[in-house]
Amino acid sequence: MDLTSRILIVGSTGLIGSACLRYFQAYHYTNLLTPSRQEVDLLDKEIVDHYFKKHKPEVVILAAGVVGGIHYNKTYPADFINRNLTIQLNVFQAAQQVGVDKLVFLGSSCMYPRECTQPMHEEMLLTGIPEPTSMSYALSKLAGVQMCRAYNQQYNQGRYIALIPNSTYGPHDDFDPKTGHVISSLIAKMHHAKISHSASLTLWGTGNPRREFVYSADVASAIMHILTNNNSEESVLNVGVGCDWSIKEIAEIVAKIVGYQGEIKWDTSKPDGAPRKLLNSRKMNELGWKPTVDIHQGIQHTYEWYCETLA
Repeated sequence: MDLTSRILIVGSTGLIGSACLRYFQAYHYTNLLTPSRQEVDLLDKEIVDHYFKKHKPEVVILAAGVVGGIHYNKTYPADFINRNLTIQLNVFQAAQQVGVDKLVFLGSSCMYPRECTQPMHEEMLLTGIPEPTSMSYALSKLAGVQMCRAYNQQYNQGRYIALIPNSTYGPHDDFDPKTGHVISSLIAKMHHAKISHSASLTLWGTGNPRREFVYSADVASAIMHILTNNNSEESVLNVGVGCDWSIKEIAEIVAKIVGYQGEIKWDTSKPDGAPRKLLNSRKMNELGWKPTVDIHQGIQHTYEWYCETLA
């Protein structure tokens, strides 16, 4: 891959896709394909096939999909599995038909078993049952990982790579408290509580589960690194920062950055999700990639973007 390679970022307005766009532009890549949802309906195979045949991308980054927090996963499980599987099938098949050089698929740490030895390494996939509250999403993403392996095996290639970032956050995230992930939801809830002068804020669960968070720009750097320095035959690689925090600790960090000084309460009748999700990213580290954004710095950048763009 060089600076003039035709790179298709599928989902370029989302959290990871937009981070890839900014990151690749900063490194002066000049041939970035970023079709909008209106231009390419990823659920329509004919439209996807036509776009690939017309533009013939050499590299594909599949960062599009239906995502959400615990509430959204429990409420719309059929949407999660139907839409994600359809997008993956359409993009993988179109990419193979036009002979892309490399494809990066973005998995999720929720694919790992709910009860899993920590930190979780890639060989632990499919050794147990994923967290029930995100089962449809997890299974659709597991199917994407298997698609990478199957395409590489059947077509005798090593071009399809699945990266598994842990809980990702940053600009262009979903900040809707009902559908967003942990950090984006906390930012939105605490900002609203601050400006409305709420004396207290109630959050779901006990606050005890532990999560690893990786800033979106670090995920983008991992994607570029694997596309430009991949000397490994591995088709599945974790992308994490190597440490985790309890949800209570993250809530306290967000509250301090947002400036919310009210009481934080916990509704223990609501589900917690998996008790812990920490990735073993040794293989990516051995390939020369390291994260660079500290959790406080990342949340600060994310909150500043939220205030400038959405608040």
